Amino acid sequence: MLRRELLRLFLCQIRVEVNLVNLPFSVRDGQGRLVKGLTKDDFEVYEDGARQTISHFSQSADTPLALGLVADASGSQEEFLKEHRQHLRDFLKVTLQARDQAFLLCFGNNLRLVSPFTNQSEQIEERLLAYQKSKTGRDFPRVGPPEKRDLGTAFYDAIFHATEDLLAKAETGRRALLVFSDGEDNSSAHHLLETIEVAQRTGTTIFCLRYTELQKGAWNARNKYGRGVMERIARETGGLEFDAAEERNLKAAFSQVGEILRSSYDLAYASTAGSGDDTFRKI
Repeated sequence: MLRRELLRLFLCQIRVEVNLVNLPFSVRDGQGRLVKGLTKDDFEVYEDGARQTISHFSQSADTPLALGLVADASGSQEEFLKEHRQHLRDFLKVTLQARDQAFLLCFGNNLRLVSPFTNQSEQIEERLLAYQKSKTGRDFPRVGPPEKRDLGTAFYDAIFHATEDLLAKAETGRRALLVFSDGEDNSSAHHLLETIEVAQRTGTTIFCLRYTELQKGAWNARNKYGRGVMERIARETGGLEFDAAEERNLKAAFSQVGEILRSSYDLAYASTAGSGDDTFRKI
C-alpha cells in the first residue's frame, strides 16, 4: 500500500506558474557618481502604482555576467576594430570576473560567431585576429537563419540574434551587449522595434560605441539616422551611447561601461498583476 502511494506521488504532475520580473539597474548620486553598497532595504518597487515585494536582490559582484560583443565588420567599421583590438582586450581583462563569460559576434551582410562564450580575453582577441585575416568569415559558425543576402549591413539582425540566440540562453542573472557600429542598417530581416523589444524582454542592457566615418567632415542624413538609432537602443534598454571616434573618448567609454557593469544591482519580484496579456507596465 505504501509503495503504491509513493509511486502515485512520484508520478503526479506539479504545475507552478512563476511570473518573475527581473530588473538590472545602476544607481547614481546627485553628482552622477555610481553608488555602491546599497541593500534590498534601500529600494521599493511599484508596478503601475502597486507596490511589489522584492523576492531577490543582488549586487554585480554576487551575480555572474553574460556579456556579448557585437562588432560591425563592414567597410570602415572593420578598420576601426583592427585599430582598437588592444583597447578591447584591456577592457575585458578588467571587466570579466571569475564567473563571467563573454562572446564576440561580427557582422556585415552575415552574422558570425567569432568567439563563443569564454572567460579568457586572450581567446577573444585571438579569434578576432583570425576572423580579420579570413577573407569571408565563412569558416566561423553562422548565427541566426541562413543568409539570403550577398551585400549590405545587418545591424538590427546582429543585435536581435546576439540577444535571442546567445544571451537569452546564458545561465546568468546579468546580461549586457556592447555594440560597435555606426548604427546604419540596410539588409536586416528585423527592425528597430523588434531589436529593442527582445532586449527588454530578456533584461539585456545595451551599450553602443559609435564610430561614424564622415564624408568631408560633414554629417549627412544617413549618419544622423544611425546616431539616433544607437542613442534610442541604448536609452530604451538602460544602457548608454558613446561617440568613439576619438581614442580618448573610446578609452573613457570602456572605463565607464566597465564601472557600470561592476557597480550594478539586480532585483526580481513576482508581479501581483499575474501573467496578464504580455503588455509592458510602468515600473
